[in-house]
Amino acid sequence: MTGTPGVSSLRAAFSYCVQQVRSYDYHHYLCLLELPPSMRKAAFALRALNVETSRAMDVASDPRIGLMRLVWWQEAVDKMYSNQLIEHPTAQALSSVIAETKLSKTWLKRSVEARINDARREDTDMPKTIQELEKYAEDTVSTMLYLTLQAGGINSTAADHAASHIGKASGILLLLKSLPYHASRNRHFSYIPVEVASKHGLIVKQGGQDEVRLDPREGLRDAVFDMASVANAHLQKARKLAGSVPAEAVPVLLPAVPAEVILNTLSKVQFDVFDSRLAKGVLGIPPLWYQLKLKWSSWRGKY
Repeated sequence: MTGTPGVSSLRAAFSYCVQQVRSYDYHHYLCLLELPPSMRKAAFALRALNVETSRAMDVASDPRIGLMRLVWWQEAVDKMYSNQLIEHPTAQALSSVIAETKLSKTWLKRSVEARINDARREDTDMPKTIQELEKYAEDTVSTMLYLTLQAGGINSTAADHAASHIGKASGILLLLKSLPYHASRNRHFSYIPVEVASKHGLIVKQGGQDEVRLDPREGLRDAVFDMASVANAHLQKARKLAGSVPAEAVPVLLPAVPAEVILNTLSKVQFDVFDSRLAKGVLGIPPLWYQLKLKWSSWRGKY
């Protein structure tokens, strides 16, 4: 089936995207509200796709079903670029954006394929190095920023480099924040690289395989600190590029603000990811304070 949905159907599709991002990615939802109106449709459609793919494994009753869902999205991207009508509001909204802005298919597919590769890992599989996590963060988070810049017609090497660093920082920090959740699902802290876990005495042999253990808690905090330090280095590199980034790109790079918020909250709880304060408000701070931070950065033209 080819063609495009009607105007009312497209309006409903974009409204669905906004609601999905607001419900499941609230801190980025607030970032997107700071974008110029002309860029919001594309940004919300892209973030809604990210919501769909990032949650696929979590909402599935069986991992195989989650993986099938991700493969479905991989195939849906191909259909979007061949002008095939897909009966899903996020896909319809994204198809409309692709038709208007000529988004990079390579980046879009890379974001979905990274999720698929992650879903195919065994529970006890761990990245060997922090560089593997950085690549995953770039493929899943930086790509969304690249595509948003592209959708806004912003062609800047400096902005792309800043987006790369911000995506890596955000991706690593969100994985750190989600460690307790993954532990509750018996993922055995599979996002802590072997090199970091070994350094801090977190590796234990279980059934002939290496796993990351929770104790000693001090070792876990040290491992989180090391990974957060890598994220912070990326954030600082992104901000050093600010003088070369065009003004119109700054709103797209505002996700640097929530990345800094996570860093500050982790520092406040001494890098204990199990501290309940991390789960309060928006990324561990009161919602109003988070919104003020975003507004202040946006008003100053900073990220």
